[in-house]
Amino acid sequence: MFRAVGDSALLVEFGTSIDEATHLRVLALDAALIAAAPPGMTEIVPSYAALLIHYDPLETDAAAITAAAEACASTAGSAALAPAEHIVPVCYDGDNAPDLHAAAAALGLAPEALIARHLAAEYRVFMYGFAPGYAYLGGVPASLHLPRKAEAVRSRPVGSVMIAGGQCLVTTLPMPTGWWVIGRSPLHILRPEAARPFLFDPGDRIRFRRIAAADLR
Repeated sequence: MFRAVGDSALLVEFGTSIDEATHLRVLALDAALIAAAPPGMTEIVPSYAALLIHYDPLETDAAAITAAAEACASTAGSAALAPAEHIVPVCYDGDNAPDLHAAAAALGLAPEALIARHLAAEYRVFMYGFAPGYAYLGGVPASLHLPRKAEAVRSRPVGSVMIAGGQCLVTTLPMPTGWWVIGRSPLHILRPEAARPFLFDPGDRIRFRRIAAADLR
């Protein structure tokens, strides 16, 4: 479905669910439009199940962008997509995991069982949102799904590894959150001075690797 967003953007919707098949279609169209950028297109923003196409209304219009997106969608395929794989170190010890025991209790698990399940899963970068470098990861095992807390906790530090629902996230800025903080990572996902300021791309694969508190720098 194509939906106009103001006079300078077009939203291409592929569905309403968070799943890999739908997201692959989003990324396939994203890649096809990058490879054959229509005149006037200025930016593309992929999300869970939609792609937002920005364009310059002085150069083109919604009809032209729609036609270009339809043409790309008819030939786009996921075979050419080659997601990168990243290992994210995480410490689950002490104050670095302030919600670990409460989350484990809410799930009926021992803390070490929660950690083992979190480490065993493979995650997928679905989108960036909310704050710079906030990469929303799908792939949290169903046995670890928890609703967000009723109230947010203030000033969680950079690198907090958090879960809520079927999602996981590593924070890049200190801010309040209602997600469950189960660990902390020293990895810098947001690198403002780099040519590519975000470490991950949508579609990339993520695995977590446990480290000791002494290795958290």
